[in-house]
Amino acid sequence: MPVLGIGGIFFRAQDPEALSAWYREQLGVGAGCAAEGTGSPDEWSWKVQGGPVVFSPFEAGTDYWAADKQFMLNFRVTDLDGLLAQLKDSGITVIVKPEWDSPETGRFARIHDPEGNAIELWEPPTAPAD
Repeated sequence: MPVLGIGGIFFRAQDPEALSAWYREQLGVGAGCAAEGTGSPDEWSWKVQGGPVVFSPFEAGTDYWAADKQFMLNFRVTDLDGLLAQLKDSGITVIVKPEWDSPETGRFARIHDPEGNAIELWEPPTAPAD
C-alpha cells in the first residue's frame, strides 16, 4: 500500500490563528512543534514520533463526544499525569473516567479546546520488560 500515515489534520475554526496558538502552547501540537527525539521543528509542520494511530469511523449517533461536532482528536502522549497537571494549572478542565482505562489499551483523559472540540489524550500501555 502506498499510504504511509496521516499527512495532516484539517478542520474549520472560528479563529484559526488563536486556536493554532492554543494547541502549540497547551499541547505542543502544530506548525513549528517537534516531539521529543524528532529533531528541530519545521516552520510549517509538526514533527511526531512514530507509533500506533487509530483510524476509526464511529456511528453517526455516538455519544462518545458532542453530537454537534463531526470529529474528536486523539493524541498519543507520555506522562499523562504530568500533562494533566500542566493543563489543570493553565485552567483547562480535565475529564478522567476509570472506565476509559484498561491494561490492554492504556489510560485516557479528555479536554476541550477553546472552540469546544473534544481532545482525547491517550497514554498507551507500557510494553512489558523483556
